Amino acid sequence: MPSLGFLVELEAQQGKEDLVAEFLSEAKLLVDAEPGTVAWFAFRTGPTSFRIFDVFDTEDDRQTHLHGEVRKALEKRGGELFGAPPVITPVDVVAVKLP
Repeated sequence: MPSLGFLVELEAQQGKEDLVAEFLSEAKLLVDAEPGTVAWFAFRTGPTSFRIFDVFDTEDDRQTHLHGEVRKALEKRGGELFGAPPVITPVDVVAVKLP
């Protein structure tokens, strides 16, 4: 059972909401190349608010993802797409249901 995760809060710049949604859809391809990322979800919680939730089996896998390609893409395009830096919160997963 994956016991570690991240909750990432993203706030799109006004008028950039569709670009953020597109960016997150494309980021899934980067996550697909990470064998240690057990599950990854990107979703919208409001007109300009987006979240990412992902889970890992080990701290090494979580750290690999934290410093991986999605992070690099966020840093590269952050000023263009987001109104504030992402808020990245490490979480301990207490229950899971996956296929």
